[in-house]
Amino acid sequence: MMNRRLFGYLLVAVLLASGLVYHFRLGSRPQPQEQGQTQAQGQTEAQPTKQAARAKAGESAAIPTVTESLELPVTDGRLLARLPNGLTVLVAEDKRFPLVAERLYVHAGSSYETKAQEGISHLLEHMVFNSTAKRPKGGVASDIEGVGGDTNAATSFDYTQYMADLPSEHWKLGLDVFQDMIFGARFLPEELEQEKKVVISELERGQDDPGQRLFKLSQALTWKGTPYEHPIIGSPETINAVTSQDLKDYIAKHYQPQSMLLVVVGDVDAQQVYREAQAVFGSLENDRTVTPPDTRDMPANTGGPVARAVPGNWNTCYLRVSFAVPGLHSAKDVPLEVLSDLLGGGKTSKFYRKYVYELQLANDIDVSSSTLERGGMFTIDATLKQDKLEAFWAELGRDLATLKADRFTDEELDRAKLNIEDHLFRAKETIGGLATKLAYYQFNGYGPDGEANVVYDVRNVDRAQLQGLLTEYVQPGNAALSLLVPGKEQAQADALATKMLAGLKASWPAAPVAAQAAGQGGKASAPEVVELGGGHILVLQPDPTMPYASVTLAYRGGDGLLTPEEQGLSELVAKTLARSVGKRQAPEIDDFLGNRAASLGATAGRDAFLVSARYPSRFERDVLGLFGDAVLEPAFDPAELERAKKLQLAQIDQAADKPTSLAFRNIYPFLFPGSHYGYFRAGLPDTVAAFTREQARAYWEKQRSMPWVMSVCGVFDRKAVLETATRLAKAPAAKAPAIISPAWGAERSKVMKLPDRTQSHLFMVFPVEGRDSEDTAALEVLKTALAGQGGLLFQDLRDQRGLGYTVTAFLWQAPKAGFLAFYIGTTPDKTGEALEGFKRIAGQVAAKGLDKDELDRASNSIEGDYYQGHQSIASRSLEAAGNLIMDLPLNYDREMLNKVAALSPEQVAKVAAKYLDASKAYLFSIEP
Repeated sequence: MMNRRLFGYLLVAVLLASGLVYHFRLGSRPQPQEQGQTQAQGQTEAQPTKQAARAKAGESAAIPTVTESLELPVTDGRLLARLPNGLTVLVAEDKRFPLVAERLYVHAGSSYETKAQEGISHLLEHMVFNSTAKRPKGGVASDIEGVGGDTNAATSFDYTQYMADLPSEHWKLGLDVFQDMIFGARFLPEELEQEKKVVISELERGQDDPGQRLFKLSQALTWKGTPYEHPIIGSPETINAVTSQDLKDYIAKHYQPQSMLLVVVGDVDAQQVYREAQAVFGSLENDRTVTPPDTRDMPANTGGPVARAVPGNWNTCYLRVSFAVPGLHSAKDVPLEVLSDLLGGGKTSKFYRKYVYELQLANDIDVSSSTLERGGMFTIDATLKQDKLEAFWAELGRDLATLKADRFTDEELDRAKLNIEDHLFRAKETIGGLATKLAYYQFNGYGPDGEANVVYDVRNVDRAQLQGLLTEYVQPGNAALSLLVPGKEQAQADALATKMLAGLKASWPAAPVAAQAAGQGGKASAPEVVELGGGHILVLQPDPTMPYASVTLAYRGGDGLLTPEEQGLSELVAKTLARSVGKRQAPEIDDFLGNRAASLGATAGRDAFLVSARYPSRFERDVLGLFGDAVLEPAFDPAELERAKKLQLAQIDQAADKPTSLAFRNIYPFLFPGSHYGYFRAGLPDTVAAFTREQARAYWEKQRSMPWVMSVCGVFDRKAVLETATRLAKAPAAKAPAIISPAWGAERSKVMKLPDRTQSHLFMVFPVEGRDSEDTAALEVLKTALAGQGGLLFQDLRDQRGLGYTVTAFLWQAPKAGFLAFYIGTTPDKTGEALEGFKRIAGQVAAKGLDKDELDRASNSIEGDYYQGHQSIASRSLEAAGNLIMDLPLNYDREMLNKVAALSPEQVAKVAAKYLDASKAYLFSIEP
């Protein structure tokens, strides 16, 4: 909640998923398996002695169906059973937090659509948040958010998922909402027409995002002739053609109980959940047979390579090479994950180290495997400057032509396997993450032992399997190149694609395709704050849930230590701090961390600078040793500094390609031009290019002399942590820079142009007081009441008027200044109406405040967000360090919850009248 504002970043989740999943509402983000359907995300305690056979999707092995008694055995807090109508129920009791996560999966996604229906699954997902049998328009979200929960939905190729995260005392509400929103949806024609406009706005918004554009290009090339060829979101033509009866018929056909899975995880009683599921969903009936999809391996394409390039107003080239591969139920799916990690899974991977670190031909490179029910895609993604494209492509072609599995070392293989297990294990840290993981394995037919079997498979991947993948799938006939390039002329882009294809064929001649086969120490025992003296504080927060620890070292300073001429220097230092330590260089450091499934990095903010690490507890002394060395002995190697400068310059360029990124880069300089709050966080290109090693060293010497708070959360050795903290606290801290109250800019409006885009992005910014204000609790309530699906802005401008897909409000507060902002992404012809809507809603709230129901909904939502956001050990480590370093109480966020709960409508109305004056607001917009 509040601690995120420590850095002064405006983080608004206005980006859609990259193409594999479309989410309904603002603020959602894809769960791990949605981005790569089989990506193993961590570690498990299970040690299977043999590989269990995988059940295919749709099989019903070993799941009991209860027809008379509703009593079922609960083993280790888990219950798995079918209702008499075939709907599968999976419950996992988890008492760590007073929360519950509920997921309802349905075998109904874009791959189940006919050509004329393209986009109907996604449009349906939107429509169920409208009027229902029990609830008015907006009531679904309002009811969930009103008790402090959050609801969402997502459409993928093979499924639609409905989500509710709630305080555990309200777990029954989630089940009732699921049933009502799907089977009680009214599909009123006027609401359907409104929602079509919103979906088309979402589609147009995706055209402005290079990631989504690139994915759509690659899916059309790689999956040509398959159910995955077409975008999930559909087209304006197919969207506009959908009728209310079409939606009802689609539900009748695909939303059969036998094709559905309900998962409930959290502080609940499993037997009670099953009984409630029977009461809520038991009356649903199957009226037709459902045939599971064909899940045979997708063969490699042999007619390639193929390519398509699209010009646009980009500052950077975006490149993807993709290969058709088998899907979820192939024995090749886990080896594909290992191969992805080896080639491009992080800074230790072959491609990252070569192309980003050594040759510096790319700003970033990533290799991933996305597998679905009936096929998958193995991809190499890179962002790079246009003048590096020719050299990069030639070198990549040579690498692809000579890739051999026997060149992977044992160390590389072990590291890749450990990283995959580690990600799998960490996904279970939150209640929502565990729910999604359990749902994924059960829904896709892997059963209760799915995770254990995947871990077994990962550990047993060998070079022969990897070579088989390289021979059969990573070959030129199966390659598809998708490219976004700066420029305006399609003919020039086509010529470039032809030239690149010719180059690839020359460096990587086609080979025969293989025949397709058939089917540790003392642990802290209580929270503790240790005063080390000299301006240094250590916070210890034991959490025995998982054998991991997270450490955050927060310094006062950040951009506050910079002069205007040094804008971007703190960001550059954060990028380079842990890249060369003592005599150790970046490759050695990356190997060290990768071999321990650990992370180490730094983040610069407007008033603070953070150094953080996360690691499995068994590697604690190793990682803490490096952590201390990075703080005390950063070398700022000149070569590393130059690499970081190039990445930072690329970051500036890429921000200019995305409207919202461009907005967040420029809005602070517009609002606060006379202070460090108005600095460009990444700096200005000429300034960044000129920074020297001496400047980096001088800044870090000043920064590390500031007061600090070190916070550790998880399973840790108290003695080892105290030794590290004492080592870092050798000298007393210098006096920290004063916390300022920045002056606001004289100009009240600013318009920036971003040509060749389809949408306008409008911000109305109301100045407010800072975090230390007595008004902060009421401001949190106002922001929450205005934002979200049940919020006043969303319901009015989005639901009733269809002015844009993304409509929200957000609050940013430094210690002594802040703002409450309204935001909408809309079409240029609607900006005037949107602006008038902002003014009208601000005036209404300023005049009347919030009624009791709106206040209760906002208060409950704030409390729910707090608990949802504080499940991870990293978030709690950051919260403690962030609060104390800014002279706030350790439990500032908890105290804020109490203040919010105590507010009356009259108090909120007074604060609304104080700040929501449209005549004093600032206007900022990005226009095409």
